[in-house]
Amino acid sequence: MLSAAPTTPAEYWDTYKPHRGEGEQPRPAAGAFDWTGLPGHGPGVERLGSPATALDLGPAEGENAAFLARAGVEVTAVDFSAAQIARARRFWDGAPRLTFVHAEAGAYLDREEGRFDAIYSTWGAVWFTDPDELFPRVAARLAPGGVFGFSHREPAVGQYGAQRMGGKWLEGREAELTVLRWQYTAEQWADILKRHGFAHVRAEVLPNPDPAALGTLLVTAKP
Repeated sequence: MLSAAPTTPAEYWDTYKPHRGEGEQPRPAAGAFDWTGLPGHGPGVERLGSPATALDLGPAEGENAAFLARAGVEVTAVDFSAAQIARARRFWDGAPRLTFVHAEAGAYLDREEGRFDAIYSTWGAVWFTDPDELFPRVAARLAPGGVFGFSHREPAVGQYGAQRMGGKWLEGREAELTVLRWQYTAEQWADILKRHGFAHVRAEVLPNPDPAALGTLLVTAKP
């Protein structure tokens, strides 16, 4: 049974987003790195190069982080939802080279002193954080030659910039809770990244196999 309607974005994720069905769900297979949410569709981990260390911003169930850790990468996965982190820790308890941290992405990047060979977000924190606040922090924590990669749903035409998010718990609650997601065209993301000092930007839309559905926007860049 879901709890009372949330009043903060983190509580929204705690209450609503973790649920794929009633009761505890099985651990995902983590057999591949997935940018699109459509298993077997689109590119994979090669877009991150060959990192020794990686930071996952918004890991959800942790399957991408677990896949990298199984491949020998030291992975830190950060999420501001306590429920998401608790579930990921249950799923991957004891997995080597994999650490889940409960923190807001920007706050973690501010306090973190190390650097990462790859920082990525698959339909995660990059989609839900102002890039003018997040991207400078990402750039400061990327190792020389590191890769920043992220994906989110292809935006509908005209729905660019900070967009109010709808959802089960947001109906009629706009005065109490606003959840935004930042989404842009491939060209707009490239311009924003370059403005924040990134180069070698590759931004593209991966079409959905269903021609009636929106695709996935995938972006990679280096500082």
